[in-house]
Amino acid sequence: MSHMLHIKNMVCPRCVTAVYNVLKKIGIDYSNVQLGQVTLNEELTAKQENQLQTELNKLGFSLIGNRKSQLIERMKNLVIEKIFHSRQELNVKLTDYVGSEIGLDYKYLSSLFSSVESITFEQYVISQKIERVKELLIYDELSLKEIAHQLDYSSVAYLSNQFKKINGIAPTQFKKSALQNRKSLDNI
Repeated sequence: MSHMLHIKNMVCPRCVTAVYNVLKKIGIDYSNVQLGQVTLNEELTAKQENQLQTELNKLGFSLIGNRKSQLIERMKNLVIEKIFHSRQELNVKLTDYVGSEIGLDYKYLSSLFSSVESITFEQYVISQKIERVKELLIYDELSLKEIAHQLDYSSVAYLSNQFKKINGIAPTQFKKSALQNRKSLDNI
C-alpha cells in the first residue's frame, strides 16, 4: 500500500533530485518523486519522519501535514510546472487547468488560496508569469512578442503594462538594467 508525502518548496527539477538524494540517504522506500510530492511504498516510522524533516529543512523544504496546505502547494506546483517547465505554449487558462487537475471547484480553491496566502490565486499566477518573463528577457533568446505569445498574453502591450505595474519599469528597461532583480520561485 502506497503513502503520499507532500513537500513544500519543491519548485524545479533540481528540487526533485535533492529530495530523491535525501530519500536514498535515509533509506526510505519510495516509488515516485515529483514536484511537491513523494509516493512511498510503506509508511514512515517516527524516526524516519524526524530524519526526513530534518534533512528537508536543511535544504529549504518541509513536510506538509494538513489538507489545506497540501492543496495550496499543489496549486502552486501546477502553476510553476506549466509556466516554467512545460515546453508547450501556455494556451490554457491556468485557473481552469488547476481546478481540473486537482478535481475540485475552482471557486473553492481560489477562496482557500486567498485565505491562507493573503493574495489571490490570480495575483500568484501573474507573479509567476512575470518572473518567467524576466527569465526569458535575461536569456535574450525570444522577442517580447514571442514571450507574450508563449505565456498566453493577449498582446505585447498587455504584457508590458502588467510587467510595469508589478516591477515599476517596462520590460525593455528591465532588459537593459543591470539590476535584473529576479525572485526565487519559492519566495513568490
